[in-house]
Amino acid sequence: MKNLRVLAIPTFIILSAVAIFFTVKTSDVNSTLTDGTYTAAADGRNAPIEVSIEVKDGKVVKAQVLKEEETDFAKPAAQQMAVLVEQKGSTAGIDAVSGATITSNATLKAFGSALALAKGKTEKVKTYKDTKCDVVIIGAGGAGMTAANVTATAGKKTILLEKMANVGGNTIAATGGLNASQTRIQEKLGIEDSNDSYFNDTMKGGYNKNDPELVRNMVEKSAATVDWLISIGADLTDVGKMAGSSNKRTHRPQGGAAVGAHLVPVLEKACVKAGADLRLSSKVTDITKDGKNYLVKVESKNGNYTIKAKTVIIATGGFGANPDMVVKYKPELKGFGTTNHKGATGDAFDWITKLGGQLVQMDEIQTHPTVIPGNGTMITEAVRGNGAIMVNREGKRFCTEMATRDVMSKAILEQKGQTAYLLFDQDVRESLKAIEGYAKKGLLTQADTVEALAEKLGIPAADLKATMTGYAKIQASGNDPLGRKANEMPRPLTKGPFYAVEVGPAIHHTMGGVKINTNAQVLDEGNNPIPGLYAAGEVTGGVHGGNRLGGNAVADICIYGKIAGEQAVEFLK
Repeated sequence: MKNLRVLAIPTFIILSAVAIFFTVKTSDVNSTLTDGTYTAAADGRNAPIEVSIEVKDGKVVKAQVLKEEETDFAKPAAQQMAVLVEQKGSTAGIDAVSGATITSNATLKAFGSALALAKGKTEKVKTYKDTKCDVVIIGAGGAGMTAANVTATAGKKTILLEKMANVGGNTIAATGGLNASQTRIQEKLGIEDSNDSYFNDTMKGGYNKNDPELVRNMVEKSAATVDWLISIGADLTDVGKMAGSSNKRTHRPQGGAAVGAHLVPVLEKACVKAGADLRLSSKVTDITKDGKNYLVKVESKNGNYTIKAKTVIIATGGFGANPDMVVKYKPELKGFGTTNHKGATGDAFDWITKLGGQLVQMDEIQTHPTVIPGNGTMITEAVRGNGAIMVNREGKRFCTEMATRDVMSKAILEQKGQTAYLLFDQDVRESLKAIEGYAKKGLLTQADTVEALAEKLGIPAADLKATMTGYAKIQASGNDPLGRKANEMPRPLTKGPFYAVEVGPAIHHTMGGVKINTNAQVLDEGNNPIPGLYAAGEVTGGVHGGNRLGGNAVADICIYGKIAGEQAVEFLK
């Protein structure tokens, strides 16, 4: 076969301070388009994104986004895609905007469909019919994709269902990292840690309401799970410290980058490569038994159908985005915002109880203290772990910043306005890549001096200056009157520029759910395993008790997702 040469013209465009690179191929430019207006849609993060193109004299003369329901940060990304498609006349080679990948890709897919229509092509929609398989996994977040990777790799016919249009669930928004102890990464970095310390921290953080067997099992398998994730392509080589942890054990990508945005694509690629049949926009409506098999009913745009499966793994996440269910179990949280994605509605609990499964600790619902009010964007605990402090509207600290999430949330709600300011310097910003994402989204208030920052925030400058000067002395002495430990104050916060972001509590994690054992088997009211039925991740209860420590959610979903997959394979033997 002869090598074909394609002319490529490098092009660089900057829009709204976001750089987007693409390459124009002659084949793209010369494609034949029929004059007319064409509309199409593709599923975005929150809802379908509708677009249109207008073709005149065989060229795209107008491209626009007709409808979208994305986040405030992601909205401009969709508009930028439209500008590029209009200028280029094609979608080929246009990269997604960093931080708005789902929105960008959905917009490009919609424009691609519109362009296909202009070329006289029609999209073929795959139709799903009743089928059989070894394993049905419900929910394509971190737990579900981990389980699917295991079962598919073992050669079991696996169908992975996700009711949303994109994989990831709440996992994709995870920023802090994955807690693990006695790992090779810790050893390489000279960090001394122990499984006992990790166990004790988790139990203490959960007010000893945790199931100790589930916690011990998670702890003992944490190091091996880190090794396994690295083996499939994950970068977990940076280790930080989160509130409630005695040691640095939160594993994350190099530089402290957000773990979820990195881990989700790794897991998706791995489970699909292993042979899992991933089906998006596929909502499970019911699960029943048929002898030894499970009948899983599915609604989708590809048709409604039933899957007969020998085993089922429930990995649907929690119910933090279902305000009615939240208030049912914890009335005092009425009116609270949430950090959860809109699909976290607790669908599985009805199926589980009908199958005889037991629910535990449903009233244990955690708020996260550092969430942008009215926005839902969570500021990772790692910012405080890397040295940031919290001040109120009087410019004063009011609580040890490394308190557990429930304690910190309560302290913020006692301040004027029921919000506070997370404050840090350039040194902290440079220490944690996750902060760059907040900067790109325009969430940070910045000033060259503490006094100038106070003025921008409406805080008494003298008081804030006194707080910052006093904190530098506290940090140097290692003795904090508010109780922050010396090893929790890594920086004096004296290097300008200085930054602040207003934060307050929002519903973050539902710690109650399906009762499981250490094999991730769903237990009935008599604490007996229900054959062939497993659960993993936030849909389960007992691991976190009365309060979840930062870094334990990703640990939980990956460790118990892996266990669920392994046990399903064992059951099928």
